[in-house]
Amino acid sequence: MSGHSKWSSIKHQKGVADARRGQLFTKLTRDIIMAVRQGGSNSEANFLLRLAIQRARDNNMPMDNIERAIKRGSGTTEGANLVEMTLEGYGPGGAAILVKALSDNRNRALQEVRNVFSRSGGSLGESGCVAWLFDLKGLISVETNDLDAEELVLQAIDAGAEDVKVENNCVEIYTRPEELEAVRAALEQQNVRVASAELSMIPKTTVELEEKIALQTLRLLDKLEELDEVQQVSSNADFPDAILEKYQLRV
Repeated sequence: MSGHSKWSSIKHQKGVADARRGQLFTKLTRDIIMAVRQGGSNSEANFLLRLAIQRARDNNMPMDNIERAIKRGSGTTEGANLVEMTLEGYGPGGAAILVKALSDNRNRALQEVRNVFSRSGGSLGESGCVAWLFDLKGLISVETNDLDAEELVLQAIDAGAEDVKVENNCVEIYTRPEELEAVRAALEQQNVRVASAELSMIPKTTVELEEKIALQTLRLLDKLEELDEVQQVSSNADFPDAILEKYQLRV
């Protein structure tokens, strides 16, 4: 369950997100616009908007940018043509990959995603081919550092977590989607510093890949996330620490 999110956490720790901050802010802005379109501009009444704003703040997005994004979502022109897309496919070793995208040009986004899959040894599949392998969950990541991981696990369970995974210096906390905010708030009230919290497509089961294929799959996932219109990438590939460390040396 944890291999792909562990990879994402490592990238965040290395500062890759900082290097692509302009692109990241664009994606966060789109998240806010779509949340406003779906549930209105009142964050108290709009669960998705609260999550989008919190994620933007977690990534140090200025409040001015957040407020502008909310206004754009409330308008009748800017952002009005954005369409949500879920694209599904397979990595070079058969691992399932789920791509969430927001675009004002469906054909262009589809072609860009298809090109990345084909150039990386993967293949884009039909709608529904891998989505059944994933569940929507709340995912909270906490960097343990000097914290007691076992104590943190107990705190997360008491706060309402469904599942908890300990991965070296990171604890991954899984919740029901509607309880993500409450679990996060309960942890922060106990002075637990949350690194990230978001709704994520979590695989029901994972697959391990041999080293060469695993490295190719990591490269494919990276290339997909680099696309401007891709908001989130999920996979059921589980990457051992040794593979992740080797991949880090190559990027």
